[in-house]
This record gives sequence, structure tokens and C-alpha cells, in this order.
Amino acid sequence: MRISELSARSGVSVATIKYYLRERVLPEGERTSATQATYGEEHVRRLGVIRALVDAGVGIAGVRNVVAVLESPPEHPYDLLGAASAAVNPPGVDDDALDLGPALTLLGRFGGDPEDCFPAQVAAVARALNALDRAGFTVPESVLDAYVEHLGAIAAAELDATPTDSAEAALRYVVLGTALVEPLILALRRVAEQIAASRRFGHD
Repeated sequence: MRISELSARSGVSVATIKYYLRERVLPEGERTSATQATYGEEHVRRLGVIRALVDAGVGIAGVRNVVAVLESPPEHPYDLLGAASAAVNPPGVDDDALDLGPALTLLGRFGGDPEDCFPAQVAAVARALNALDRAGFTVPESVLDAYVEHLGAIAAAELDATPTDSAEAALRYVVLGTALVEPLILALRRVAEQIAASRRFGHD
């Protein structure tokens, strides 16, 4: 198909497709002349991935990281999770200066060795805890215990649902799940709080 048809099929403008081609997050089509190329279903699928990531707030650098991992996926499932995490959670500029102690203590509640957690994830927890501390906001221990209990169950369910037929399928599930499901979890949390508040306090 020509680029105009690719645009119609994917819902992505021709100008944006050309931008993705320049950024090398979309592979080039098959050249038919010096200025023309044809594209296939793999380009439609790739644009679907890119559009989903961008809509979820992932920048072009993060999209490039995801594409790189999709094209060369690691074989071991644990390394796969690390690659997915790094793709959508790149290190912050000040991560080396973070105090990881409180984050590692909190992560230890999940069991296992928190030192085995991926650095980007530990840093993200540390940044969040630092922000809470700067604001003078303390999360009660009972609430932290609830986070650990229920997020552990969510993580186990998500791992059970991860495809095992190929590394690429697993990575696609993990990367897109990380980028696209987290907004859903946040939205559901807010809905759940509204429902819980209504049941507890009532409303007019």
C-alpha cells in the first residue's frame, strides 16, 4: 500500500508517518522509486503500537526504546521485564543522587530481595517517596500494607496473563501493558475511592 493508504488504515496523518520514518521508529517501506515506497501490514501494526504509546504519554525517546526492544527482544523472561521497564521508565537525570533507602525498605514488604528490583523502578519509588516527604504528606502504614497486598496480587495476575508463545509477544504485552494499563489502574482507583466514600459517608 502507498503511504496515503497506510495513513487511512492507521488513522495517522501522512506528515506524522513521515516523522516516525525520520525518527526510525517506523521501518522504511519497500522502495519502488527514488521517492515512492510501499508498506505492509507490519507497518499498520507498528503504527498501532506507536500511537498507543504516544496516546499514553510516552515520548519519542521512549517509543524508540520500545521499538528497539521489540526488534531485539531478550530471551529470558526476567530480562524481558527489565527491558520493558527500562523502555517506558528511562532513568531520571538526578537518579544517581537519590536516597534509595526508604524505597528499598518499602519494596522489601513485597518479599524477596529488593536489591533484585530493576534500578529504574527502585528510582521511581524513591522519587515518589521524596515528593511525599517534601510535601509533608505521610502515607499511613495501614495504607502502605494495603498497597503491598493488593498490588502484589495484581502483579501475579498480570504475569499469569503474559503470553508465552514468543519473546516478542511477551514483550509487546508487558510494554504496552505498562504504558497503557497504568492509566486504567489510576482511573479505577479514583472510581473505587468514590464508591467507597459513597458507601461510607453517603451522598445526597
